[in-house]
Amino acid sequence: MSWPILKLEDVSHHIRNGASIKQVEGASGLPITRIETIANREVNLDKCGYSDIKPDEYLKYRLKCGDILISHINSEKHLGKCAIFEFERDDIIHGMNLLCFRPNDRVFPKYLFFYLSSELFLSFIPTITKKSVNQASFTVTHFKGLPIPLPPLPIQKQIAAVLEKSDTLRQQCQQIEQELNALAQSVFLEMFGDFRKSDQSDFVKLGECADVCSGVTKGQKLNGKVTSIVPYMRVANVQDGYLDLNEVKEIEAKQSDIEKYVLKPGDILMTEGGDHDKLGRGAVWQGEIDNCIHQNHVFRVRFVNSYLPKFFEYLLQTLYAKQYFLKCAKKTTNLASINITQLKSLPMPNASLQAQQKFVDYIAKLDALKAVAKKTTQYHENTFNSLMQRAFKGELDLTTKA
Repeated sequence: MSWPILKLEDVSHHIRNGASIKQVEGASGLPITRIETIANREVNLDKCGYSDIKPDEYLKYRLKCGDILISHINSEKHLGKCAIFEFERDDIIHGMNLLCFRPNDRVFPKYLFFYLSSELFLSFIPTITKKSVNQASFTVTHFKGLPIPLPPLPIQKQIAAVLEKSDTLRQQCQQIEQELNALAQSVFLEMFGDFRKSDQSDFVKLGECADVCSGVTKGQKLNGKVTSIVPYMRVANVQDGYLDLNEVKEIEAKQSDIEKYVLKPGDILMTEGGDHDKLGRGAVWQGEIDNCIHQNHVFRVRFVNSYLPKFFEYLLQTLYAKQYFLKCAKKTTNLASINITQLKSLPMPNASLQAQQKFVDYIAKLDALKAVAKKTTQYHENTFNSLMQRAFKGELDLTTKA
């Protein structure tokens, strides 16, 4: 099926940069969108900033239902991320670092949103991107010249309906995963309480009940020593409560370092730094990869007794642990970091092994449910991506239901 190929400017009422308005502290004044507002492909008004402008100012920057917000100044990874504004309100100001795409009557807004979210369209973004050391960007002029396949409006609406149904199923599965994760934290608090409110007189320091160390340093001189190339865990692999093993890199390391830093099942890996809300994240190593070590920006915690690794993994996800790390961390505007001394000083609560084991047994059952939910989510994710690829090539069968 062949559809006309137009430019984005042909289907826009306007594509403009946001208003440059000074933001004020607290939820006062009118809300202003920012990059965080569309972080998850939807407009989250709780992530807006606020201004003290008057209601009759900046009228041309007020968002309308059907507008699409696009990140055009961001890290290269997040450049081009977009979300559709679907609220019937006129008090939201379109702020800087996001483009506002207001479609005209030639294009159905939801069709446009899905197209701008597709891999087909995102493949064009690098061709108009200008990169610098810390960020990437593109201009309105270059953006509006990008192509869009434009079937008749009735077909656009059919495509949008199919994709929206598939996207809803995908999001519902993701929501189930999130609720299962939240349930685990709720059970942890129910069983052990909030350690922020506990008497800490009998708490012991982490360094007194576990072997804590950093890992191998990248780029060190090997000086003719016996070496081997082995896989290693880096900061990107260690997430909050799980390990991301989609990309595991290798490093040439001295044999003595490999013996020193090789990971064992039950080790907990933790990052030394990151975004403020991700500080102190960690997860249990289950022996997924043989002969794997860790780099120096990743701490390894190895308990001898007294504490179960899975209990500690969930302890790290509590506000008790997160607030401890944030309080003692070295902070910059966007990042925070802890050193090994601060990690070793983490006060460990007094929890019996029997209670810890009861919690771990519950988590094992919950993990089985999470595995099913994850598999279902992946199925709907693959289905949605497949539909997206076919939809804008004119290959989608609109005579059958999704």
